[in-house]
Amino acid sequence: MTQMTTEEENPQTTAPPAGSARRALVGRLSWGLADQAASSISNFVVGIYVARSLGLTAFGVFSLAWVTYGVVLNVSRGLATDPLVVRFSGVSEASWRGAVARSSGTALGVGAAIGAVCLVAGLALGGRVGPAFACLGVMLPGLLLQDAWRFSFFAAGTGRKAFVNDVVWGIALVPAMVVAARVGSVAAFVLAWGASAAVAAGYGYLQSGIRPRVTEARGWLREQRDLGYRYLVENVSLSGASQLRAYGLGAIVGVGAVGAVRGAELLMGPFLAVLMGLSLVTVPEAARVLRQAPQRLGKFCLLLGGGQAAAALFWGGALLLMPDRLGELVLGGVWHSAAQLIVPITLGVAGAGLGTGAAAGLRALGAARRSLRCQLFASAGYVSGGLGGAVAAGTVGSAWGVAAATVSGSAVWWLQLRSALRERHHHPIPEVRTS
Repeated sequence: MTQMTTEEENPQTTAPPAGSARRALVGRLSWGLADQAASSISNFVVGIYVARSLGLTAFGVFSLAWVTYGVVLNVSRGLATDPLVVRFSGVSEASWRGAVARSSGTALGVGAAIGAVCLVAGLALGGRVGPAFACLGVMLPGLLLQDAWRFSFFAAGTGRKAFVNDVVWGIALVPAMVVAARVGSVAAFVLAWGASAAVAAGYGYLQSGIRPRVTEARGWLREQRDLGYRYLVENVSLSGASQLRAYGLGAIVGVGAVGAVRGAELLMGPFLAVLMGLSLVTVPEAARVLRQAPQRLGKFCLLLGGGQAAAALFWGGALLLMPDRLGELVLGGVWHSAAQLIVPITLGVAGAGLGTGAAAGLRALGAARRSLRCQLFASAGYVSGGLGGAVAAGTVGSAWGVAAATVSGSAVWWLQLRSALRERHHHPIPEVRTS
């Protein structure tokens, strides 16, 4: 593994004109927003379609499979693609292509390994939940590979390709969902969702011309272990907390409560989807800001987090004004349970949005220890607040507990970013590893 100074990585020491750099940044962020919009719409449509087709209890089962996918997705991101966007954003094409082949192969390997576990567990469980998890296991490799292509394209600054890939997934979803609705089971919807992702994953191979190298996954993990394993713990603590809260809420209140929470989250769908995939855009851009104008990193992160928080509050306020008739049209029987959770869910999403700005800064700085510390604190608060609130006041209490924990966690993220920026100012690190 070699090390390369910033000057060696970018032979042209003269910075591009401010106007040109700003236009390039706006262009990349615009494609990022477009890609997240496509992802948001497809996730929203899937959730709404399943909720209306299956009802509250079956939708709760689908939601359990969904949050489990979220855990596995974050395992893949921590090991495969988070190190990619931190270390291979804005590098030479040859360096990027080699890294993408190894990181996408790692994502594919993670999907195959954990997918096999899900398949066996689902077959053993049986009942309502088992078939959904068995089908999820079969679909995981394609789901994770599709996500890996998106990270890869944003690391290269070609967000347009990520957007097109998500559009392909959305188009493939249409006939798949129609077929699943005719079958009318949770397993059929999981298969339809995963099969359409596999189509997009195949298209990603055509877009990139890069063959994922599963055999080099071990080498990638070894090379990136200083970041990858910390990001793995950080990511899994985030998604694992969501899964523990969902399982605990189902045990304390009932599976219908899980469906109600998922329904409220669907109403906040555009912002939740952006938050889930935020590192696709923000970490590569924060890394570029750090390389080109490190003194602007703090301001960049503040604008990023503050903008998302404000947008989430605006959207939540609009949802409060939505008439019941429209809510029932969107969510069907799930609406009345979900509507009671709009205020706490909105505050939680706003807090998370504010925190993601600081999180992007810490990732760009490579401050894995600090970001891990923040995420463990936030995850512990999420689980304790969500389950403690459920014991005290049911589904609504759980939502308020999560909102309080998320806002508190955001404050911790910003304190750690401030400390990391001060530390870097006093002890600058001249080298950036890129291969």
